[in-house]
Amino acid sequence: MNNIIVLGAGMVGSAIAIDLAKTNHITLADFNIKALEKTKNKHNNISIIQMDVTNKTVLKNTLQDFDLVVCAVPGFLGFETLKTIIESGKNVVDISFFPENALELDALAKEKNVTAIVDCGVAPGMDNIILGYYNEKLKLTDFECLVGGLPKIKKWPFCYKAPFSPIDVIEEYTRPARYVENYKEIIREPLTDCEYVEFDNIGTLESFNSDGLRSIIYTMSHIPNMKEKTLRYPGHVEYIKVLKESGFFNESPIKVNGIDIKPIDFTSKILFNEWKLDSLEEELTVMRITLKGINKDNNIEEVVYNLHDVFCKDTSTSSMARTTGYTATAAVNLILKGLYNKKGVFPPELVGKQEDCFNYIINHLKERNIIYNKTTRIINA
Repeated sequence: MNNIIVLGAGMVGSAIAIDLAKTNHITLADFNIKALEKTKNKHNNISIIQMDVTNKTVLKNTLQDFDLVVCAVPGFLGFETLKTIIESGKNVVDISFFPENALELDALAKEKNVTAIVDCGVAPGMDNIILGYYNEKLKLTDFECLVGGLPKIKKWPFCYKAPFSPIDVIEEYTRPARYVENYKEIIREPLTDCEYVEFDNIGTLESFNSDGLRSIIYTMSHIPNMKEKTLRYPGHVEYIKVLKESGFFNESPIKVNGIDIKPIDFTSKILFNEWKLDSLEEELTVMRITLKGINKDNNIEEVVYNLHDVFCKDTSTSSMARTTGYTATAAVNLILKGLYNKKGVFPPELVGKQEDCFNYIINHLKERNIIYNKTTRIINA
C-alpha cells in the first residue's frame, strides 16, 4: 500500500483522506486538532499529525516518509506550500487554488523530478480535463463553463452557503475577471454580465463573470473564445453588489471607537455565520461545460457536459467535497498507477488530453456516483 499525506483537514481535504484510505496508508495533517480528530473518528485507518505548514523545515522533514502528497490547504497558503513540497522532491496533487501562477514552479518540478498536478478539483479541475480531452478531438472555437455550489434550502437574503472560508468567496467577488474573446484577453469587473440560465431540477440561476479560467488562458491560447461564470440563485448578485459598492469589502482600515478595523475583516466575520455550511446541511453542485469546434468531417460540433450532484446522505459528505475531492483522488491514482508520469507542473487540461487519463477520471467519478451527462449535436451538417 502507498503511504500518502494529505495537507489540510477541511471539508475537502477530509473527504480526500477518507476516499484514499480505502486502498492506501493515509496521514492527515492540519494545525486544527479538532478538525483532525473529527476526520479520524470517521475512518480508523487515518493517522493524524498536528502541523503548521508555514514552518518549512518541519514540513520538509515530515514529507520525507511519504510516497505522494495531496495539498488541500487554504488558497493563501497554497503557492508556498506547493513550492516546499516540490523542493522536497515529492509528487503532488494540489487543490489549494492559490491566486499565483503555478506554472512558475514548472522548472523547479522538472529539476526535482516531480509530477505536480494542480487545480485538480471540480472547477478549476474537471472543466479543464474535459477541455483538454476535446482539444484533441475538435478544432475548438468556444469554451464556456458555468459552475456553482448552492444550498438546497434558500435562506434570505443571500441564498448561499460556503463550503470554505468566506474570505475566499469574497475574493471571487473582488478579483478582476479574465476571459478570452476573439483571441484577446478581456478584463472585466467581477459580478458583471449577469444572465439568467435554466437548469433541470433547479430552475433559473444567475451567472456572472468570475476569474475562473486560470491556466487555460496560457495553455489553450489557440482557442478564440473562452469564458467561466459563477452560478448563484437569482438575487444574490444584487446583494453582493450593495455590500461591495458600500465599502464592506475594502482593505483600508477605518476607525471605529478609536480602533482600526478593516471593513473586509468585519464583513468576513459577519458572513462566516451567515454563510457557514453545517456538516450535515444538504447542498448541491451544478456545472455546465459547453464546447464548440470543427470536427474531422469539417462540421461544427457542440458538446455539452452537465453535472448535478447533491449531498451524499450515506457518507454525510458535501457535494462540493465530493466533486472536488474525488477528482483529486482520481489524479492521485493516475500518478500511483503510472498512467501519468510526466515531470513538471501540469494543470488538469494537460492531463485530460491523454485519452486513458480522461477515461480513468470519468470512470473513477462514476463509481462514486458523480455523473457528467454528455450531449452532442452537429450545428451544420
